Amino acid sequence: MTEAPRPETELQVPDDLSGITAEQYRASMRHYPAGVTVVTLRSPQGPVGFTATSFASLSLDPPLVSFNIAHTSSSLSGMLDAESVVIHFLGEHQQHLAHRFSRTAEERFTDRSLWTTLDTGEPVLHGTPIWLRATVHQLIPIGDHTFVVGLVTRVHDNTDEKPSAAPLLYYNGRYYRPTALGD
Repeated sequence: MTEAPRPETELQVPDDLSGITAEQYRASMRHYPAGVTVVTLRSPQGPVGFTATSFASLSLDPPLVSFNIAHTSSSLSGMLDAESVVIHFLGEHQQHLAHRFSRTAEERFTDRSLWTTLDTGEPVLHGTPIWLRATVHQLIPIGDHTFVVGLVTRVHDNTDEKPSAAPLLYYNGRYYRPTALGD
């Protein structure tokens, strides 16, 4: 069996991107629904957290996940120095947390009743149906974001067979809850 050729690791940008504006690209991406997560971590300056709709599962064996963080994010330096993170899958009842963690960094952890810390030091948000703890496996700067790959080391899931809350979705600039389609 021959090995498949490895893809280029350097981002190849076509000479002419004049047909694509940032506004067009952003508008088209608004029409792709995404689950809403909040990523939290500890730093020497205190807890850090941000809303991320780019979360994805990458691999089952080993259990790898990913998300992106913008190079303009106030949380970037904390993320680049972090050894581990907690990724919270927000439920429909946690829209207020999605808003809180997309605002200025100073406001995110001001209400101490919303969070506590794990024995490993990361902040964890109360009432989150599912959260994962992951060690930072790889950081890949690409475009105007950094792609973060995490190795999952702990799963907290209190949904049982019937979830207590539907997941929070983001679509076209607004929050939604999914509804089942008929079989």
